[in-house]
Amino acid sequence: MLQVRVIPCLLLRDESLVKTVKFKNPSYIGDPVNAIKIYNEKEVDELIFLDIAASRERRRPPFEKIREIADECFMPLAYGGGITTIEDIREIFNIGVEKISLNASALQNPELVREAAEVFGAQSVVVAIDVKKSLWGKYEVYNHTTGKSAKIDPVEYARQMEQLGAGELLVTSVDKEGTWEGYDTELLKRITSSVNIPVIAHGGAGHIEDFARAVAVGGASAVATGSMVVYQKKGLGVLINFPKRETLDDILDANGIPIE
Repeated sequence: MLQVRVIPCLLLRDESLVKTVKFKNPSYIGDPVNAIKIYNEKEVDELIFLDIAASRERRRPPFEKIREIADECFMPLAYGGGITTIEDIREIFNIGVEKISLNASALQNPELVREAAEVFGAQSVVVAIDVKKSLWGKYEVYNHTTGKSAKIDPVEYARQMEQLGAGELLVTSVDKEGTWEGYDTELLKRITSSVNIPVIAHGGAGHIEDFARAVAVGGASAVATGSMVVYQKKGLGVLINFPKRETLDDILDANGIPIE
């Protein structure tokens, strides 16, 4: 079995770190560079930064802030938000970022996924898929730039992104995001059983046991978490943190899941 990565997924708005609940009501967390310094000390293996406003505001990625983040970051880094062209991607990679995450641009221009994979390699291209249940309980790809359903089946979309060359998928449950209620393992299972590329589970983690369920039940190859690594606990104040290696080892190993 491949080892499981546990990845802080951090949200940017106006170059500050924020946290949302179900993609709404962003709360200020702090300066992203200060957070990275703490994650460096915690020896986190990988980070994901997503600018949640860039695409909606139709602006390019905040390259200078990305540079500040990359210069401070000692671990592999993925960035998403406002990326619309190969030139954007090249500039981000030149800054020192290892992966880019395409979300709105993949919906609007799927060929960008193919072009990015051909130019830079599939291993550096992540496609982020936001999924929300309809009033009738049907899973649908959610377009965060419009705040509406894209009326696309997430399994079919995941397959399309794989065929276009995506090397990895970041699957976020909008209904679970920021709730501490656990990942949507049914959603994960539907997607992971339909593609052959790694899937990162995101949205809802509240306990380390949720990481194990996302892998053992949902079939995820990696897990991303936001609330757990920026708050003390649910309902408590900001605390940039990361679970101790020993704790991760104990719980994931108890479920037969090795971690990096």
